[in-house]
Amino acid sequence: MATYQHGIRVQENPTSLASPITGSSGLQVIFGTAPINLAKDPYKATNQLFVAYSFEEAQAAVGYSSDYENYTLCQSMDASFKVFHVAPIILCNVLDPTIHKKANSEADYAVTNKQACINTKGILLDTVVVKNDGNTLTQDMDYVLSFDEDGYVVVSLLSSGVAYSATTLNVSSTSIDPTAVTSTDIIGGYDAETGKESGIELVRKVYPKFNLVPGLLLAPGWSHIAEVGAALDAKSERINEVYTCENILDIDTTKAKKYTDVEEIKNTNGYTSKHSIVLWPMISVDGVKYYYSAIYGALVAYTDASNDDVPSLSPSNKILGATGTVLKDGTEIDLDQAQANVLNSQGIVTALNDAGWRSWGNNMACYPGNKDIKDRWICCRRFFTWWSNTFILSYKEKVDNLLNYALIESIVDAENIRGNSYVSQGKCAGARMQFNMDDNPQDNILEGKIQFKQWLAPYTPAEDILNVLEFDPTMIEAALGGE
Repeated sequence: MATYQHGIRVQENPTSLASPITGSSGLQVIFGTAPINLAKDPYKATNQLFVAYSFEEAQAAVGYSSDYENYTLCQSMDASFKVFHVAPIILCNVLDPTIHKKANSEADYAVTNKQACINTKGILLDTVVVKNDGNTLTQDMDYVLSFDEDGYVVVSLLSSGVAYSATTLNVSSTSIDPTAVTSTDIIGGYDAETGKESGIELVRKVYPKFNLVPGLLLAPGWSHIAEVGAALDAKSERINEVYTCENILDIDTTKAKKYTDVEEIKNTNGYTSKHSIVLWPMISVDGVKYYYSAIYGALVAYTDASNDDVPSLSPSNKILGATGTVLKDGTEIDLDQAQANVLNSQGIVTALNDAGWRSWGNNMACYPGNKDIKDRWICCRRFFTWWSNTFILSYKEKVDNLLNYALIESIVDAENIRGNSYVSQGKCAGARMQFNMDDNPQDNILEGKIQFKQWLAPYTPAEDILNVLEFDPTMIEAALGGE
């Protein structure tokens, strides 16, 4: 029965998160571990891709915990939805509750106000066994289970149950065990017997499943491991045979404890790809440590989305929302610009505190070995990648049309119009396409093959701004002479 109300009242609602801005050019595809015991369906949350446009969607899919060390996907959930307010993201949890688990010993728990809190993390609800005086109780008849805000299981006794007056309950259960997950699980692979893919191998499924092209591959908490970084980089090219993306890799701060150590670790790991962005050290936000890749991935996605979803802007010198930079052990790192520039010269992105903590660095991991303009600059490399992907998406519907002049003209005209549009918006300096008969011999035409040539000129970043000052004695003379 509804309560009769008379008077004045106040009700508080939970704080709502700001609506994220959306963009797909910097679409993050993130691999790691999550507290899937808290998910909507824990046993269908392993090696599956979930697209999330809000924090609530991500939480329902894979759960959420502030234990970022054990549950690495939660770093990116927080960075994307709470720090930068950007969406969507694609999450892939590799923690398997049927494999990565541990039994919890039976224990007695006190009942207070008809409830007992089981202060063990990671419990799978379907494994909970509750007893009273040696008798096994029945769920939904004698008690119900729920999670509190800290992720602990709460046993609530039902008045209709046989143990409603109990003062203690004996509980046993099984928990997920994130410490049992290894880099091999993150890397994943293809099972020839079952035909199923796992881990990073699932990059292939992103477009068929969501019709979205990956923009950034990352695995915070794992990408500092050389084998994981290599797997991310390998999957950045020829996605579905045609698409390309970039990947974001961390440097292990347990090995690189000062800035002069970083280059050696980068090279030892083989992090020198034109599609890799390498980061050091870790990021701290009010004492909470994040792998830099989680923050940086969200920053790049936000920068793109704020620029009409065009990745023409450099993510360098952008506010990170950080309060410090640290090593994994919590040691604070305070680089000055000269030290940060040393890292930049080695193809490493870092962070500086300059009127707020900012990302610092414009070079892909291939620098300084590869100084090609389109490959070394982050904004240029990503612009070329994005243009390639959008070209394929825009004109794939023309595949198998009649190979005639109308087809050729429609593509050339559309691309030149698109290029001129971005030039007028200041997104690039130029974009021009041609169809040349010299590139298209008759044999190729008869084989159904045509080739276009396109020139792109994304702007390079204004990385070095110099103002040359000179003393002018004639100004003194003029001032003293009254002229």
